[in-house]
Amino acid sequence: MSPYFVNITETKMIDCQKIRAIAESQLVDTDIYIVSCKATPSNEVELLLDSDTSVQLETCAAVNRAVNEAMAAEEEDFSLTVASAGIGEELKCERQYRKLVGRPVEVLLQDGTKILALLDAADAEGITLSYEEKQAVEGKKRKQSVKVVRRHAFDEVKYTKEFLDFK
Repeated sequence: MSPYFVNITETKMIDCQKIRAIAESQLVDTDIYIVSCKATPSNEVELLLDSDTSVQLETCAAVNRAVNEAMAAEEEDFSLTVASAGIGEELKCERQYRKLVGRPVEVLLQDGTKILALLDAADAEGITLSYEEKQAVEGKKRKQSVKVVRRHAFDEVKYTKEFLDFK
């Protein structure tokens, strides 16, 4: 038997760290920050930005131009999308959480519990939520609505989204 040789063309993925560094250099002295940078095996890159105030379309376009110009010498072709983190999307970094302190959020815990609450605090370890919960109260036949404040570590949280009530 003769051995079979398979020629596999190695595809090099675009380096998100390099793209992040270029984008961060464009965002110095602004309140805009990078939420995430993802690249697919087919070199489609998505760079999400957020801000403590707002992200302008012009800012996304300027970052896109800067990254494309800096990466022009790269051997690999890639497609870059620079966008603002959307309303209603999952929060991905601590700074996004801090921006929403004092506002309503929807939280899904790892155990499947969904909570609509006020985000009271956020730090590197987790979040503090306050919300109404029905609990048995001594001397009462029915459960009563009681305000609770609970702390959840980030590893307990599957996702957190800003809650938008259109009523």
